[in-house]
Amino acid sequence: MLPPLSLRRFCCCCSALETAATATVTTTTKRNLVFLGSPQVSASVLDALLDSSQAPNSIFQLAAIVTQPPSGRGRGRKLMPSPVAQHAIDRGFPQDRILTPERAGEETFLSDLRALNPELCVTAAYGNILPKKFLEIPPCGTVNIHPSLLPLYRGAAPVQRALQDGITETGVSLAYTVRKLDSGPVIAYERVVVDDIIKAPELLAMLFNIGSTILLRKLPSIFDGTARLKAQPQDHSKATMAPKLSNDESWLSFDQEAKVIHNKVRAFAGWPGTRAKFQVIDMNGHPNVLEIKIITTRVSDASGSKESGDGITFAGSALLVPCAGHSWLEIVELQPPGKKAMSARDFWNGLRGQKLKLL
Repeated sequence: MLPPLSLRRFCCCCSALETAATATVTTTTKRNLVFLGSPQVSASVLDALLDSSQAPNSIFQLAAIVTQPPSGRGRGRKLMPSPVAQHAIDRGFPQDRILTPERAGEETFLSDLRALNPELCVTAAYGNILPKKFLEIPPCGTVNIHPSLLPLYRGAAPVQRALQDGITETGVSLAYTVRKLDSGPVIAYERVVVDDIIKAPELLAMLFNIGSTILLRKLPSIFDGTARLKAQPQDHSKATMAPKLSNDESWLSFDQEAKVIHNKVRAFAGWPGTRAKFQVIDMNGHPNVLEIKIITTRVSDASGSKESGDGITFAGSALLVPCAGHSWLEIVELQPPGKKAMSARDFWNGLRGQKLKLL
């Protein structure tokens, strides 16, 4: 175990780090590892590292956790730690070892990191660019768990963009971090078959769980250097990019085919979600525009068998929406403004005979 440090909650400047690192060299032979991650999906990687580091025969100890600084969330915009930071606290990890720099290139943070003498840094959806000065610190390098089969889908939203493209296979890669985005040599990877139902949050969780297993399996070879010798360079000519999602992309357009829309709903699940505008025609024929969040959809298997036009009907358990190419989208779950998510059946019953049309 690392010796206790003076209290330094969510701060990255503490001279006690230097004392701790010096003491570590003389009291243990375990290798110092620093984990970098921020969103909830990264917590599974943190759990795997904490559990493994506490095993009697562990070859490493978790020297520190680096995560995004506290941010304002909720109605009151109260400053809250990142999900990874909160998870670490809940598991009893020392709060003075949770580092939260605004940028990973801050000299104070880099000084603290050097004082810890990390032999390896591990990143999983950290969310900050790592500068050259950072990458030069750990002698065993920095490795990243990336939820795609590199060099495909490099960037901030690999799972979301892959689902949006309608892929049937993806995977997770463990790769060395270099200055160019997601371009380092690949240590190991695992393929995963993707069905047409799974949404981004579930697939992300699955891939990071698999990535954690790969990481733990490869740690001995990463520490002894053989992983670097065997790592495979990426074929940069085959690289594709996965840019960050934006809220403006959340709007659905029903002049696309149903499959394209369905894939977008799955890809954008969680944040930013997907939304569409409909017309509700009351009993007097007056139209009202309704903005609805679309949560769960299916592609209808009865293309071309229903009436065409801009009218929306209900059958089985879904709203049936006409789309391009004589295709039909089934909306199974949705959320009207100011209300909780509900089934399509409950929404349809709430219309009480009013008509629903595309805007």
